Amino acid sequence: MRIPTTVRAAAAATAAVLLAAGCGSSAGTSSTANGLNPPKLPVLQSLGAGEGQVNLVAWAGYAEDGSDDKNVDWVHPFEQQTGCKVNAKIAGTSDEMVSLMKTGQYDAVSASGDATLRLIAAGDVAPVNTGLVPNYPDVFDGLKNQPWNSVNGQMYGIPHGRGANLLMYRTDKVSPAPDSWRVVFDGASAYAGHVTAYDSPIYIADAALYLMTARPDLGIKNPYALDDTQLKAAVDLLKSQHKAVGEYWSDFQKAENSFKTGDTVVGTTWQVIANLAQTDKAPVQAVLPKEGATGWSDTWMVSAKAAHPNCAYQWMNWIVSPKANAQVAEWFGEAPANAKACDQTADKNFCTTFHATDEPYWKNVHYWTTPVKNCLDGRGATCTDYAAWTAAWTEIKG
Repeated sequence: MRIPTTVRAAAAATAAVLLAAGCGSSAGTSSTANGLNPPKLPVLQSLGAGEGQVNLVAWAGYAEDGSDDKNVDWVHPFEQQTGCKVNAKIAGTSDEMVSLMKTGQYDAVSASGDATLRLIAAGDVAPVNTGLVPNYPDVFDGLKNQPWNSVNGQMYGIPHGRGANLLMYRTDKVSPAPDSWRVVFDGASAYAGHVTAYDSPIYIADAALYLMTARPDLGIKNPYALDDTQLKAAVDLLKSQHKAVGEYWSDFQKAENSFKTGDTVVGTTWQVIANLAQTDKAPVQAVLPKEGATGWSDTWMVSAKAAHPNCAYQWMNWIVSPKANAQVAEWFGEAPANAKACDQTADKNFCTTFHATDEPYWKNVHYWTTPVKNCLDGRGATCTDYAAWTAAWTEIKG
């Protein structure tokens, strides 16, 4: 899904101009009423000795051991401190993560919100005893007990970090400066062939978010809770947008390069892409539009069949410890989960750039949450699930 890079120091320095914040719809509350009734699984009550190893499924950049950059290594210090050898399997998509975790061969996974509820509902991950994770109290409250990482107040993982899906545009090609997602939806024809969009079924939520204010008659309250009529409206909008899309992206480097060359002039982005593009002198600006935005918060979850649960818990505690969480946040390009990580970043402006402590900013971000039939907005079992979204995405792209 996401491919990381080192966040260049110069990029962070130029990011101040990218901090334009929007107002508008607020994100979901901290309610855990996600309509799930997962299998009843035991919660680990105490930790024992480490088993000597831990098998992880992770996004690239989340378990760095110096192989990519000898100066980027938080795996070996963990191994030295705990005696738990890290065996990391890098996954490219959320669907791949879900498939890998179903094998029972892995102890923990860094799941995004478009995978977490699938793992919980299937009983592939176990509820987590946060009391066994000493660094958990320092995790930002806005990431705890959320619909994508908990059920009825029971956490199913430890938050890792977060980011927003922003709107970026070429300042020399797009005028006036957009402050709404309208420019990539109802207004996309003005930039036909040069619009970009994120390549995933979860992008349907971006269309739904726009329709919350553009088509209030649809009654969309949560962009991840769509009944058949609402899903059809989002799909129709995305089919119309498809005519203007030059390319869909999932590789951040290709997305940045496309903006630099001018092949893309407007579309979705992440803060890290905007930072890097500006560092490379591309005339781009990124904003959080007035409707708000979708976003992501990844969660470390423990397999219900973990062969090495003690090492898995030690890894979760390590990766959200202030220093390690600062390291991974800077390397990947995301806001850290641990509030104390901001004092540990090499770039002292990093947390400002990525809005780590700016909770009002995150209230305009609707984090990725797996669509389920039991509507996340509390309407009952009348919503479309992720399988329906996947089928719809195939239809949209043709």
